[in-house]
Amino acid sequence: MRRALFAVLIAPLALAGCGEGVARHRIEAALEQRGIAQGPARCMADRLVDRLSIAQLRKLEAVKAHAGDPVAAVLALQAIDDPEVVRVTITAAGLCLGGLDR
Repeated sequence: MRRALFAVLIAPLALAGCGEGVARHRIEAALEQRGIAQGPARCMADRLVDRLSIAQLRKLEAVKAHAGDPVAAVLALQAIDDPEVVRVTITAAGLCLGGLDR
């Protein structure tokens, strides 16, 4: 769970000029590249795209990696200074990775 949450926080989103469907696909692919299974990655991508604006997704993209330190990753996420990004990202990770999204 920690590894997956960490992957969510550093997922490269590269969303400039992308439509919603493309954004979902790119987020899902980035999460899968970091070891998250296809189902949870799809769930998280759906939640992030549905609940965050492109500007907020770009803020999330800017979060730098904190290898092996999930606490530092969460602190970096909070440094975005956008409580909605923090809430949506952590909630998506918890629900999707914990199998509670059903």
